[in-house]
Amino acid sequence: MFKKDLRKLYKVKRSKLSLDQIDQLSMVIANNLLKLPIWEKTYYHLFLSIEEQKEIQTEYILHILHAKDKEIVVSKSNFENNTLTNYLLTDNTKIKKNQYNIPEPIDGIEVPHNKLDVVFIPLLTFDKKGNRVGYGKGFYDKMLANCSPDCIKIGLSFFEAENEIADTFEGDIPLDYCITPEKVYSF
Repeated sequence: MFKKDLRKLYKVKRSKLSLDQIDQLSMVIANNLLKLPIWEKTYYHLFLSIEEQKEIQTEYILHILHAKDKEIVVSKSNFENNTLTNYLLTDNTKIKKNQYNIPEPIDGIEVPHNKLDVVFIPLLTFDKKGNRVGYGKGFYDKMLANCSPDCIKIGLSFFEAENEIADTFEGDIPLDYCITPEKVYSF
């Protein structure tokens, strides 16, 4: 299927999930992350969930990262050029929803993309080769292009892999892993 069609399909699938289902599935996904060999790293980029889009609740992952005493990085979106600026999440970080209901840091200690060791990536769906479909603005592709080559890219999905995304292009950056409630995919 094409990205445009997959976006529509998976937005509908997510819209049918209840808040209880989202909570339960998000907890299972967070627990499945513990199976990955990623915990010796330092800087972990985590997206903050857009509740209105029924995204995976990353609060559980946040708790794991805090418990493991990791450096947690969150982003602020620039919609003029579709880029992300990363900030260290500290006790003093103030979070505010932007005009698209994305929770973001107001400001803070900036962290360059090339310092990120692990990036958790929001997505609508992915395929068996590690290609992903997001919201279509390219924020994460631009950021990932500036990360170090050994940065680990992890997608989080409520649903299992599609066989193939038909219209991938060379600017798309594939995942290393994708975590679902049922499976840990490795690419």
